[in-house]
Amino acid sequence: MIKIPQGSFAAYIFDCDGTLGDTMPLHYKAWCAALKDHDVDFPEAQFYELGGVPTERIVEILNERHGYQMPVKETAHYKEELYLKGIETIRPIEPVVAIVTEVYGKLPIAVASGGHRYIVTRTLSCLGILDKFDTLVCAEDYRQGKPHPDPFLTAAERLGVLPEKCLVFEDTNAGIQAARAAGMQWVLVPPPPRTVGIR
Repeated sequence: MIKIPQGSFAAYIFDCDGTLGDTMPLHYKAWCAALKDHDVDFPEAQFYELGGVPTERIVEILNERHGYQMPVKETAHYKEELYLKGIETIRPIEPVVAIVTEVYGKLPIAVASGGHRYIVTRTLSCLGILDKFDTLVCAEDYRQGKPHPDPFLTAAERLGVLPEKCLVFEDTNAGIQAARAAGMQWVLVPPPPRTVGIR
């Protein structure tokens, strides 16, 4: 059950991964496979800490923190290709998708994601909700990704709604920081229940 805060909201903005679709385990699996070629360790806790951060920026952060020399664009692209190979296995995060269905046609709604457009589009297509959004804001559409406010401010501008009248749905700390910085109220989406030992 997702609790909507009190207030009169003119638009809803949704993160994609971990908010609309239960994609995070598949993303982590793809990261581990992509980084294996570089002998790079990427602990799961660190992966979730960087949730919402654009793919290429994650490679840059790993290089900066640990002195790796991974080629940024090539590594990010390979990781995304590995993700796409398993994309048919993802499932919706039902309480959030139910909100999308409920407000569709009543309020303007957008997706603001750290993912590339072709990945976000495929994910939303697999979930059967691509046609419900008025705009998709993806990694190509802004200069600084979450925790900076750019993705959400871009979405508000495209929807023609003041930032303070937008409600954000997010599952990561970086996303919540971005919503706060954009002057928007937010809902933290809890992670889906997992079977013990399975990610």
